[in-house]
Order: sequence, then C-alpha cells, then structure tokens
Amino acid sequence: MTPSDRDATGLLTRPEPFVQLVTPTGERRANAEFDPWIADIDLAAVGRLYRDMSIIRRIDSEATALQRQGELGLWPPLAGQEAAQIGSARALRDDDFIFSSYREHAPAWVRGVKPAEMLSVWRGTASSGWNPYEHNMAVPQIIIGAQALHATGYAMGLAWEGSDAATIAYFGDGATSEGDVNEALVFAASFDAPVVFFCQNNQWAISEPVGLQSKQPLARRADGFGMPGIRIDGNDVLAVLAATRIALDRARRGEGPTFIEAVTYRIGPHTTADDPKRYRSDDEIAQWRERDPLTRVLALLEASGVDSAGLEREVAADADRAAAELRAAITTLADPEPLTVFDHVYVEPNTHLARQRDHYTRYLAMFDEPGAGASDRTEGTTR
Repeated sequence: MTPSDRDATGLLTRPEPFVQLVTPTGERRANAEFDPWIADIDLAAVGRLYRDMSIIRRIDSEATALQRQGELGLWPPLAGQEAAQIGSARALRDDDFIFSSYREHAPAWVRGVKPAEMLSVWRGTASSGWNPYEHNMAVPQIIIGAQALHATGYAMGLAWEGSDAATIAYFGDGATSEGDVNEALVFAASFDAPVVFFCQNNQWAISEPVGLQSKQPLARRADGFGMPGIRIDGNDVLAVLAATRIALDRARRGEGPTFIEAVTYRIGPHTTADDPKRYRSDDEIAQWRERDPLTRVLALLEASGVDSAGLEREVAADADRAAAELRAAITTLADPEPLTVFDHVYVEPNTHLARQRDHYTRYLAMFDEPGAGASDRTEGTTR
C-alpha cells in the first residue's frame, strides 16, 4: 500500500512509487540498492529505533497536553512523522550539523537536548532553546525555509575547511514553495555543498494540500537543480535510515547535495492553534493511521520472533518517565530578566545595541519611581 498524491483540487490521485523496506503490516521487503546501507541494523537496533520513536511520540503528546493546560503558548506536534525524524537523525554523525524547522523535536531529543530546553521557546522564557554548538544543532527556525540557506552556507564552510562532516536541513512540503529553499538548492548544487535536504512531505502546508503546490512528486524537483532526488516511505524508519546514509555518503565523498522526499503524514494539527477538521476528513486520517510508523516496526519484530509485547511494555515505561521529566521541567523555567533580551544578539558589543539597552533600562526604571500612578505607567508604555 502506498500513499497517494493529490491533484490541484486536493483530491487523491494515482499512487506514486517510493522506496519502502517495511510495509505497514511489518513485512520486510528486499531492496538490492538500499539493503546494504542498513546491513548493520539487527533486531536489537530495530528495537532501539522503536524505543526512540515511542519516547518522542510520548514527549510530543505530553507537550500538546501542556499547551492545552495553559503551560505553553504554542506547540507544533510531530505525531505521525516519528520515523522520518528518528531514521534520519540516527543516520548522522555527531559532527554533522542539523538545521531544523519548528517541528523537529525528535532530532533534538536524539542530540541530547534537555526537555526544559525544548520547551523554553514555546513557554516564552527564552529566545532560543539551547546552545547550538553543544548539540551541533541550530535552534528551531520559525521563518519557513530559511534553515535551508543556513545549512547550505555551513556545509560550504565545512567543505572549505577540508572536513568530511555534512549538514542536514529539515523542512516540510510547504517550504519547497519558498524562495529560500530554492536559492539554497541552487547554491548547494553549484558549489557541491555537503548538505542533505530532507523534506518531510506530510501532505499539508497548514490547510493547503501538497497537490496545490506541485503537480509532480517533490523529489523530482531535484533534477532541475542537478542533484539526486530520493523518494521514500517516510513512515518506514529503515527506508529513511538507508536513504539518509546514502545521501550523507555522497556528501562526504564530495559529490554534493541530495534531496530526500519522505512521504509521511501529520496526524495532528499544524500547531495547537490549528483545527485540521476544517480542511481534511476523518477517513483520510484513518487511512494514514493504518500506515503508522510505530506499529509496523512492532509487527516486523513480532514476525521475527521478538517478544514485541514485552518490548512495548518496557518502552512505554521509559516513555512515561520522559513525559514526567518534561512536565517537571516546566516548573524550572523561570521568567527571564527583561534586560537579558540584549544578551547573545551580537558576538561583540556595539554602540547601537548599547544605546537600545540604555533606553530600555531607563524605560523600565519609570515603573519603579516612587509615587508613579496608573496614569504614569500608561503614559510610559505608549512612549
């Protein structure tokens, strides 16, 4: 069973082929080109991938609940895209640098980002969640597609320094319509930058179906930029892992960028401010739930003789502990001091920023003046 693309009206059309190594029912499909790239992945490793996906799904659902309870201002769920994110993140070396959008919580978790750091931006207690150089992962990019340029520039720098490390840029199907992504593809192809463009085609750019943005599978766009395009089942963690390893190997050998289209589905809303029932049907969601990335791995393990029920119980306990840690982290996120907004803006101090800081300091001091009444405070806030 393969997912179908959409036509210009958003209706399902004929299926398009993609690489699939594990079917939704857990059947292992042989593939002469891709199998060698996951020859080291035994049943124990498959179990670890299942653990990764289960824990990040639980973290994601807990963060969604925290937002609904007023603890977070917003949250962009990843439910349904666990295989795409875990499979690709586990293919990376520690010195490869990740540039993500706002939905890649799984790569952040793989890189050791703490739950409190994951939540701080969405709670409004920090401008960015973590130090990028501690995890070799940039903080989430909110501007759609901008991270593709950042990944390309960093990759070009790696090549000029003689490093064989690479970068990966995560973005969605909607971002492929942005100028930043297309400019990044041009630069990467022109300079053979060691970057992997990883597109999670989750079928919807908020309420706009992918068929309104592209009449062809997104992976075919790579041809026009002079780079390979690989289309994979994004709900198949082994196919994702293999494809990303192939792309990284090309990058390390100086052969330039690769575009990967991981065909997946966003089960939940675009963000917790979105109501997906307004633009898609329950039947559509039900069809994609049958292609769940976690249940197919369990089915594969069970068919291979693994105690899948025992593994599921063990992993569920680990996931619950991670969710509890996430919830507890909320209480550690103190409101920042007002003047910290000027920290980490520039590497070196400058008079322009110092002047702004001085103005803001004097503005804040107005609220501490003895005898300042409500009218004074109101006037101060409008200056």
